[in-house]
Amino acid sequence: MWSPNSRLIKTPFFHLFAAVGTSFRKGRRWLWKEKALDGIDGSAWSPSLARMMDLMIWLALGYLLGSIPFGLIVAKLGGAGDIRTIGSGNIGSTNVLRTGRKGLAAATLLLDAGKGFLAVWLATGLGGEAAGLAAGAAAFFGHCYPVWLGFKGGKGVATLLGVSFGLLPWAGLAFALAWLGAAVTTRQSSLGGMAGGFAATIAAVALGKFAIAAVLLGLSLW
Repeated sequence: MWSPNSRLIKTPFFHLFAAVGTSFRKGRRWLWKEKALDGIDGSAWSPSLARMMDLMIWLALGYLLGSIPFGLIVAKLGGAGDIRTIGSGNIGSTNVLRTGRKGLAAATLLLDAGKGFLAVWLATGLGGEAAGLAAGAAAFFGHCYPVWLGFKGGKGVATLLGVSFGLLPWAGLAFALAWLGAAVTTRQSSLGGMAGGFAATIAAVALGKFAIAAVLLGLSLW
């Protein structure tokens, strides 16, 4: 599992997640102590409810990070226009590649994978494995269904690659190799992504990481 104990801890994204998470936990402790929730007495404000609220915040922050439409942003900044008007109409790197701008497509691939990795890495460092799993899944759905674009995003292959690396590096490596192999053979990125997801799932099972395997399999089949 990746740890935030490195130079990356100085990144603005880490401080944003840390500030929100710390404020949330302080507020939660105050509510528990003061019994200040309307309609909920102190006995009902239990650790299980607190954990549920923690999970909700990681889901929300993971979704927001995943919903950043890098493909749309990169294409517009690179002068390729609105990629939603060409090809499949989605915001992923494969559609950006249809503009003929390989550099823009590569940048989109890296950024989409990066946001998936970052969501898992930050959440795991701040909240543990369960938080990382929640944030990673939410980042995937944020990419596929961004609220800013009417819930019409990309297929999530690159984001799932980043999530896989964040959850378990060996699973991420298996994903990358299977994805590249299948994509080159079939010339279809979506099939490559499915093959990558299955490979990452198998790697997680082989390493005894069954919770991670279940999440990766579920996202691969979505």
